[in-house]
Amino acid sequence: MTKLLATTIMTAAVFGGTSAMADGHGTSACLITKTDTNPFFVKMREGAQAKAEELGITLNAYAGQVDGDNEAQVAAIETCIANGASGILITASDTAAIVPSIEQAREAGLLVIALDTPLEPIDAADATFATDNFLAGELIGAYAAAKMGDAAADAKIAMLDLAISQPTVGVLRDQGFLTGFGIDIKDPNRWGDEEDERIICNEVTAGNEEGGRTAMENCLAVDPEINVVYTINEPSAAGAYEALSAIGRQDDVLIVSVDGGCPGVQDVASGVIGATSQQYPLLMASLGVEAIAQYAKDGTLPANTEGKNFLDTGVGLIAAEPVDGVDSLSVEEGLELCWG
Repeated sequence: MTKLLATTIMTAAVFGGTSAMADGHGTSACLITKTDTNPFFVKMREGAQAKAEELGITLNAYAGQVDGDNEAQVAAIETCIANGASGILITASDTAAIVPSIEQAREAGLLVIALDTPLEPIDAADATFATDNFLAGELIGAYAAAKMGDAAADAKIAMLDLAISQPTVGVLRDQGFLTGFGIDIKDPNRWGDEEDERIICNEVTAGNEEGGRTAMENCLAVDPEINVVYTINEPSAAGAYEALSAIGRQDDVLIVSVDGGCPGVQDVASGVIGATSQQYPLLMASLGVEAIAQYAKDGTLPANTEGKNFLDTGVGLIAAEPVDGVDSLSVEEGLELCWG
């Protein structure tokens, strides 16, 4: 089993507006997130805001209307270039379609760092600061398999993914879960091509509660005896639970997820979610702002974690009921590290 990663969490007390006070040096950075409502991105902006104020640089924040709003992110990049920003931090909604705009920014001299979601290809950005999303999925897959024991061989699994465009973050978590569960994957760069009969469905959720509920309803229409649910994130897990509750199956289906926000960890405590892989968005963003400040100062490019093609900001499995062979943190530890 892959060893659990640990990380040091940075905290911030200041969050408000979209711009930090500058110290006169003229350095500015842009943060572009998928939305500004998901708690993950709210915490990311909080971390970037606090670090920008600490370093005395200007931060401008932008977001799409919904997950998948590539046009809004393209417009934000154009604005950042026009405003002479030193760098961009971005969680891309469409990891391939955004690349031409990223190339324009880099050609204009901006440092571009992908946060959380690697671009396609990953080196389209100068650097990527992210959770090891494959490992995050692998941890919850291994947990689900161990939790089910012998019954895992006959599991009926619903895969509640992110978007039809298959952004890298969704693919990595999906493929990691299947690997951890012991299911052979085909093309590791895509989900949905697996041939294992235990996979009942692949539905997309847009990463929100309503999408999770609809996706779960669609999967239950295919097979009402589904007993394992993988979800791309905790809002979609909450929606899946609602759909299961509507048919009285909330207590006999194992839901696993990724995020580690405080509401999600509370859902682990209450039994809504069996286990979740916790990631650390505040750390991603604050390190990203530091990297842009350093780049503006002397042109230094950020370095990757040894042995990886990105800077790994850590992941920890949160489980109320630990299982043998899978390292995990307690709910109490998860609540100390959570966000949102």
